[in-house]
Amino acid sequence: MVLDATARDLFPGALEMMVLRLLKQRPMHGYALVQRIQQASNNLLQVEEGSLYPALQRLLKDRLVEAEWGISATNRRVRIYRITRAGTKHLGVEISRFERMLEGITLVLALGGNI
Repeated sequence: MVLDATARDLFPGALEMMVLRLLKQRPMHGYALVQRIQQASNNLLQVEEGSLYPALQRLLKDRLVEAEWGISATNRRVRIYRITRAGTKHLGVEISRFERMLEGITLVLALGGNI
């Protein structure tokens, strides 16, 4: 995942959290997930296949998503992913954890001072 030429990767688990959030809206295939992340982030995030498919495999292995073969809008055979009940529960925990981390970082950054 690349933010821009000088940006670093997101924290571990960020991609999985975004995938689960999007799959909670509706089942999608991999390419649709890539496009939706890019669109929803106003092109700030670009997910590479080399990052997405390993993340989807981890989610499948942990039974947080399930997949089945289907046909895309362009009439191509695709693997369509959907979030499971365990995935929905996991997403809630991860969002809560992320919000606490963001709150902590925000408090530290609010200390101010010269950079």
